[in-house]
Amino acid sequence: MKKLSTALLPAICCLLLLAACGGGGKKAVEDNPFFNTEPALKELTASIKKTPDDAALYFARGKMLRKLKQDTLALRDFKMASSLDTNNAVYYSAVGDVLFEAKDLDGSVVWLQKAIAKNPNDPQAHLKIAKLFLFMQKHDKAFEQINIVMRKDVYNPEAYYLKGLVYKDMKDTGRAISSFQSALQVAPDYRDADIELGLLYTAKNDTLGLKYLDNAYKKDSADVFPLFARGCYLQNQNKYEEAKQLFRKCIVKNTHYVDAYFHMGYIMMQQDSIQKSFDFYDLAVKLQPDNPTAYYDRGVCNELLKKMPDAITDYKNALKLDPKYASPASALKRLNVKMDK
Repeated sequence: MKKLSTALLPAICCLLLLAACGGGGKKAVEDNPFFNTEPALKELTASIKKTPDDAALYFARGKMLRKLKQDTLALRDFKMASSLDTNNAVYYSAVGDVLFEAKDLDGSVVWLQKAIAKNPNDPQAHLKIAKLFLFMQKHDKAFEQINIVMRKDVYNPEAYYLKGLVYKDMKDTGRAISSFQSALQVAPDYRDADIELGLLYTAKNDTLGLKYLDNAYKKDSADVFPLFARGCYLQNQNKYEEAKQLFRKCIVKNTHYVDAYFHMGYIMMQQDSIQKSFDFYDLAVKLQPDNPTAYYDRGVCNELLKKMPDAITDYKNALKLDPKYASPASALKRLNVKMDK
C-alpha cells in the first residue's frame, strides 16, 4: 500500500473537518490549518474572516488553491463565491472547470449552463461547453457552441483552435489544419495552434511540421514538449542520434519529463545497448512508480540481461498496477510463472 503524500494532508484535513461539521459552516473551513499556514493563502484567509460575505475573496482564494493543486478546496471556495454573488457567471464557470478536470462531465455541463444563463454573451462559457462536448465526442454540439461565439466575434482565436480540435477528432485533417492556421492568423502568438500543426504535419511526414514545433518552442522554451515531438519525428525516421540529442535536451531542461526517458530507453534497445536502455527505464520507474509500462519495459531489459528474478518481479508489478495489461501477462505465461494471489 502506498504512503499518502504529505502534499495531500491539508486537503484530507479539510475533508475531515467538513465531515465532522456535517459539511457546512464557513467557520469550519476557515479553521483549516492549511489556510492559515500556507503563505499564499494567509492574507486572503484573513481578509475572508474580516468580510466573510465578499464573494470575490473566495474566488481569488479558489484560484490560488488551484495553483496549489488543491482542487477539492478550490471547488468549495468557487461554490461559496457563486452562492454569495448569484449573478456572476465567472464563478459558475469556475466550478464547471474544476468538475471538468475531475471528469465529472455531467456536473460540469450543469454549472457551465448556469454561467451561460447568467451571461448568454460570455464566449468563454460557450467555449468551455464546446470542450466538454468534444471530450464526449458530440461533435455537432461542440460546433454549435463554437459557432455561437464566432457569430459574435469572427476573430476569436480560441474558437478557431477548438474547431480545429473537433475536426482533428473527426479525422478531418485538412479542415483541422485550416482551422489551426486561422487561429494563428488572428493571433500569431497562439502557441497551442503551432503545436497542433506541428503534430499534424509531422504525422504526414511533412517537414513543415518541424517549423511549427520550432515556433512553439521559441514562444515558450520552458515547455519542452515541442522538442520532444520533434525528437519523436526523428525517431520515426530512424534518425536515432538526432532524436537522442533532443530527448537528452528535454531531460536536461526538465528532469521529470518521463516520456523522454521512455524514448531514450527504446532507442538504446534498438541500438543493442540493453544496459543503457535499462538505466533509462529504471529512472522512469523511479519517477513514476505507479506507471505499469515503466515496470514492463524495465522487465524486458532485465530479461534480456538474464536477470530473471528481477524481470519476473517487474512483470508482476506491472500487472498489479494494471491487471488488464496484456504484455506482462504474456511474459509471465511465457516464463511459466503464475501471479501471486
